Amino acid sequence: MLNRIIKISFSILGAVTGFTILRTIFISNDINLSENFKVIIFVLFSLAFCAVFYFMATKIIGFVGGFIDKVENGIQSITLSEMLLGALGLIVGLIVANLISIPIIKIQIIGVPFAVIINILFSLTGIGLSLRKRNENFFDLFKESKASPNIPKIIDTSTIIDGRILDICSAGFIDGELIVPSFVLEELRHIADSEDSLRRARGRRGLDILNLLQKDSSHTVKIEEFDYSNIEADEMLMKASLKLKGKLVTIDYNLSKVAALKGIKVLNINELANAVKPIALPGEEMSVQVVKDGKEAGQGVAFLEDGTMIVIEGGKKFLGETIPVMVTSVLQTSAGRMVFAKPAR
Repeated sequence: MLNRIIKISFSILGAVTGFTILRTIFISNDINLSENFKVIIFVLFSLAFCAVFYFMATKIIGFVGGFIDKVENGIQSITLSEMLLGALGLIVGLIVANLISIPIIKIQIIGVPFAVIINILFSLTGIGLSLRKRNENFFDLFKESKASPNIPKIIDTSTIIDGRILDICSAGFIDGELIVPSFVLEELRHIADSEDSLRRARGRRGLDILNLLQKDSSHTVKIEEFDYSNIEADEMLMKASLKLKGKLVTIDYNLSKVAALKGIKVLNINELANAVKPIALPGEEMSVQVVKDGKEAGQGVAFLEDGTMIVIEGGKKFLGETIPVMVTSVLQTSAGRMVFAKPAR
């Protein structure tokens, strides 16, 4: 019964719309026809619009019915916060739609229907967009604005020669743009041209590492020009870091401390290496080779594969031998982790 009433209402609306459109056309163009012929044309035009609106009503009823079913199913599973977000999106959508509809509604005949359609579309869009953001935290917007994900990393000479930066970048622990200051590149060139064979090998290794970093597609390596003169290399690095508002990547302990005092964020690769070393717990046993004497009388020194030094009490007499030891304590120092042990036999 309700569907029939809706269809009849749409049919009447279509007939009125057809009549109004044709009447406007006749008046605008000053068309003069006989009354009988004019009545026939008006009737046919009104019936045509009546039929069109009738079939439109059928489609609209089906669409609205399906939409109402979906809304009912959605309301049953929707939470209170989602309802509030949907209401907020609806209000915003209606405000935007009404602002847009102000000039459109003044258009004769089609102004009001278009304004209604715009209100419906923007209302649904507002609800949809607000519900899509229901899982996001509003306060994260301010956190994201404070933290820049693309902070440049300024690399010093010692880091490039060390070479571990290549593996760290490949593993994805450093993001953003890698900046190599021009004076660092120049220093590498001087080291590579050194007469000393060891320094020359270190310089060439640094240039090879830099070349591999540039070939790594996951990172952008940029050579940045800085016009600094009559100051030390460490001071130039700190000035460059402050200018670019970036982080200084180094393995130099003293440079790290001075840069931190000046408010520069430092990424020390040695500190990262110490942080990821496996922790030796007191009471744990392991086999190590005693390679040299310790500072105290009777002590022996061994090293783990990651470079951690083990001081063995009474280990001097086992010099050159591989012996089982038991960890007695672990000391964390600025230079790394030091393990104290004693022979297990």
